[in-house]
Parts: sequence; structure tokens; C-alpha cells
Amino acid sequence: MSHNPLFLATAIEAVLRAGAIQMSRLGTALQVSKKGDIDLVTEVDLEIEKMLRDLIAERFPHHTVLAEEFGQGDRPSEDAPCWIFDPIDGTTNFAHGLPIFCASLALEVDGQLIVGAVYDPAREELFTAERGQGARLNGVPLSVSQTKTVGDALLVTGFPYNVQQRIDELVGLFGTFLARSRAVRRLGSAALDLCYVAAGRMDGFWEQSLHAWDTAAGALLVEEAGGTVTGVDGQPFDVRSGHVLASNGQIHEELLTTIRTFKAGRSRKGTD
Repeated sequence: MSHNPLFLATAIEAVLRAGAIQMSRLGTALQVSKKGDIDLVTEVDLEIEKMLRDLIAERFPHHTVLAEEFGQGDRPSEDAPCWIFDPIDGTTNFAHGLPIFCASLALEVDGQLIVGAVYDPAREELFTAERGQGARLNGVPLSVSQTKTVGDALLVTGFPYNVQQRIDELVGLFGTFLARSRAVRRLGSAALDLCYVAAGRMDGFWEQSLHAWDTAAGALLVEEAGGTVTGVDGQPFDVRSGHVLASNGQIHEELLTTIRTFKAGRSRKGTD
């Protein structure tokens, strides 16, 4: 599948510019405000998102932007291409000076993700993907792992901002996977979690209560690296569904079975 080369070039330019801004402000005094009890935003998030919106408005005036801090601007038409952007994925890490964060940008055309770019400036790692053209890390092709069982898998997950109201559910599933896998990590950036599945560093990732900007670019990377992406319910992946299960493909059914068994057990307890 061939796309306008300016799409990927723009995605790369935007996340690299975002990364430069992030690193220039990392560890400095930040203006941090709350969107929720533990949901943070800094002036850097806002500055980066404005940069992206200005870039898209100049380069593709008929496109729309869906991004974390300012939502979705006026949509010229329901069919307009949509840039899905997270200016800092891992804002809590960033605000605490922990260098595990990135900028994530994807382009959706006719309901299909066609371009994705994620940049981790602390490690100078640029993940890119074009539908039908594969996924790359700093220009080198990526492929998912060959791990065949959850027992041999390194998994990664994240917790939503309402975790404190859902401790039993979320920590319960975390513990279930912890008991069955080699290990489970929790890094604080869904976009990087997905990139690490694409790169074969992680074998599987699940998370609920997400937004489109958390998963759009990373999901495309996993698919283009040969992995499998669905909802946590096993249904086809929908970037706006709020949940995702991504894996190397070989352990996907085992992951789904584990999730279903856990949820069925909770349902039975709830009716006792």
C-alpha cells in the first residue's frame, strides 16, 4: 500500500520536535495541574500540542486533529483524515523527571490507521510504521518475538487514572498474569508498551480505559511488526474503544483465555 510520503515525514518531524521540547524541559520546574486526582498535565503538554496543531493546519488545512489536551477541533467533514496525537505519553513520569515518556502520532484515513510515529527522546528511539510497509526502529525493520507460551512471556500493562476505585479488578488481573508469566512490567506509557511489543522486547500488553491517542500509533506498529492487536474482549481492535490487547500473535489466544477466565470468576463471585 502506497501513501503520500509527506504523511510519514510529517509524523516523524512532529514527534522529533516534540522530543526536543520534552528534553529541554525535563527536570526543570514545571507548571503541573490536575485533570483528575492523579491525571496530570504540564505546560509542556500544551506547548507541544499547539506545535502539532499549527503544523497540521499549515501543511494539511483540510485535516483534523484529535489530541489529548485540546480534544478534537472542528472537523471539516466526517471523512477528513485525522491526526491522533499524544504530546507526552507518560506525563506523570515526565513531571517527576523519570525518563520514560514519548510523543505519539498517527494518521487515520477512512477509519484506518495508515501512518504512525513514536519518539522516545531519552533513548533517541524513533519507532515508525506505514500500513503495508512494515515497522521500523531508527530505520531498522522490527519484528515481534517468537515466544510461544505465556509462561515464557514478559508482559507489560498499565493502570487507568481511576485505578484507586478499581483496585480489586485491575490488581486482580495483574496478579493473575504475574502468576502465569515470566514477569509483568508497568512502565507508565502505553505507546512505548506497544512499541516494545513491536520490537520484541515485550511479548504482550493489555490495558483498559485508554484513549485513541494512547494506542493509535503503537497499535499500527505492532500489526506492521507481525503481531496481533484486538480488544481485551477479543473483538477487532477499535482505536476509540478504550481497551487493547497486543501480542506477538503466538500467545494471543492464551492471553485472551486468561482474561476471560478471570472475568468469569469475578462475575460468579458477584452473584454469590
